[in-house]
Amino acid sequence: MALADGHLPVLPLGADKRPLGNCRDCADLECGGRPNMKTPGPCVCPWPCHGWAAATTNPHVLASRQWGLAWRRARAIGYHPGGAGVTVVDLDNPAAVTWARTTLPPTKTVVTTRGEHWIYSGTIRSVNAVRPGVDIKSLMAYARWLGPGTGAMADIPASVHALVEKKPAVIRPASGAVVVSAPGGGGQCRHRSPAYLERGIAMAEQRIAEAASGVHAAVYRVFLAVLSAHGRCGCLTEAHIGRLFTAAQAKGESARHCTDAWSNATKTLGM
Repeated sequence: MALADGHLPVLPLGADKRPLGNCRDCADLECGGRPNMKTPGPCVCPWPCHGWAAATTNPHVLASRQWGLAWRRARAIGYHPGGAGVTVVDLDNPAAVTWARTTLPPTKTVVTTRGEHWIYSGTIRSVNAVRPGVDIKSLMAYARWLGPGTGAMADIPASVHALVEKKPAVIRPASGAVVVSAPGGGGQCRHRSPAYLERGIAMAEQRIAEAASGVHAAVYRVFLAVLSAHGRCGCLTEAHIGRLFTAAQAKGESARHCTDAWSNATKTLGM
């Protein structure tokens, strides 16, 4: 609560440093996947319930019954650097720390179990492994809270921007997710029309981008709609799936959540 009062969006982390699901339906990050549920499904929580998107400064959410279970299980506190307006250069070993001390301008520093966090003012795209032992955590990412640190915070240096721009974002669609048979009857599939398929994918991207809340559910519904219309025709390619995954990740979904939503949609349709 004290961190949230200081405008730091926080979330509970488990012993493995991963975010905890903040409601029963999303325990262990399995959206809608309780063992007693008959079929998998999308997350229908009233707010983002885990991951970086769940980090919040809202005291009512933090003290809610839904989050209470997660906080009791938590072994660490995480926060969303981008939501706090900062960027964390995560240095994971002594060699990375040595590189930072000889390359980056001094800034606020927090000692970690294996290295240091160098915290700069401003936000940037988050990218892992920009160089050996160095991750950049800011937008759409979380970091572990280990204390206020020491030193004066500097602005993000050009050298950090250069590392991020040099390392492209990687989207990994589920391999083979749409290996399905064409409809029977021997007729020509109407979805072979490039314009028809392109319009459908563009509309799906727009629906994901316009989702104001319940992003998990919105992504699942869009994936389900696309598969319902095009999944059995053999029209979809890895490029189409990649576009949908990219749109979902731009709204805060992780690659894993995208893959889970796609898998759940195919199971729901019996594919």
